[in-house]
Amino acid sequence: AARALVTFVTALLVLAIYMNQTPKKIASGIKAARTAKGRAFSSTVDSKHVRKLQNSEKKIRLGSRSCRGGATSDPAMLWLKDNGFEVTGTGGAASGSGWSSTGKIKTSKGEFFVKTARQPAEIMFRGEALGLRALYDTGTVRVPNVLHYGDRKDGVDGSFIIMESLKMGGRYDSYEFGVDMAKLHLAKPSTKEAQEGKFGFPIDNTIGATPQPNGWMDDWPEFFRIRRIGHQVKLARDSNLQKLWDRVQQKTDNLKTLFEDIEVVPSTLHGDLWSGNYGGVEGRAAIFDPAVYYGHHEAEWGMSWCAGFGSKFWEGYRSLIPEDPGFRKRAILYEAYHKLNHYNLFGGMYYSDAYGLLEALLRD
Repeated sequence: AARALVTFVTALLVLAIYMNQTPKKIASGIKAARTAKGRAFSSTVDSKHVRKLQNSEKKIRLGSRSCRGGATSDPAMLWLKDNGFEVTGTGGAASGSGWSSTGKIKTSKGEFFVKTARQPAEIMFRGEALGLRALYDTGTVRVPNVLHYGDRKDGVDGSFIIMESLKMGGRYDSYEFGVDMAKLHLAKPSTKEAQEGKFGFPIDNTIGATPQPNGWMDDWPEFFRIRRIGHQVKLARDSNLQKLWDRVQQKTDNLKTLFEDIEVVPSTLHGDLWSGNYGGVEGRAAIFDPAVYYGHHEAEWGMSWCAGFGSKFWEGYRSLIPEDPGFRKRAILYEAYHKLNHYNLFGGMYYSDAYGLLEALLRD
């Protein structure tokens, strides 16, 4: 066990040097490391960069499992047994991150996907569970159904979440995926506040490893100004970014001019939709690992620069939701949020992207 721990710590240090990051940032940001990157609204993904970040995550994940051994599913297994499920076997870990481990449990009532973590469920899994349920309740795009989440009851610190195990792999129809996403954005929100026209979510959650505040607000430009871009700029603690952001706010009347002549209503958003958070499941596209909130449907596409959506996808989406005037300018704003988040997670390599996008908002 001691040798495994040394190996894991050494791998963290080496990877931190390789990516010019502190070990603390690498450990806290590895989930979002899957968010590999390119330019706004391209139909292709920067595959070399994707592979680099995914391989980095794999190194962390393998080291993490070597320390934790095979106990990652135990609290979930105990809960399943206590609630009438006959456990018949376990599956290998499907994926993981710097702060959670995953596995599969086979039962008499089907197979379940499990995540476990050392932090309390309130911090780690409540936001994910409520987000998945909000997506699932729309009855539109394919989403794993959450069975249960909670804290461990065996005297060990930690928590877990149990959800439907999706049979990943295979082809899906990109056009229908676009239609499903449009139906998601057009669906009636399940939360009373969103039904009344407010923007936010019942609880704060995370975007990657970054806290994402979701307190309800009546005005969308104000919500995105304060809860999204403003929040990320404060986290960056960079005076040049702050000065530039101040200029953007002055130029756009606190973002209001970007939304002239359009109506913004709350849509249920996945919130972190890139190529690693969707895939084929029995002939349909499914989405998972969300950062859900209720917001402008266009904000969903802030990660399109590494989502790989093709022309058929957009054809399907636009068959139900046509492009509004000013969409391309607002796309810059929505991408800036995610580039700022990546800068806060991984450092300098995203600074110039985030800065350039904010600068672009100053142009007429």
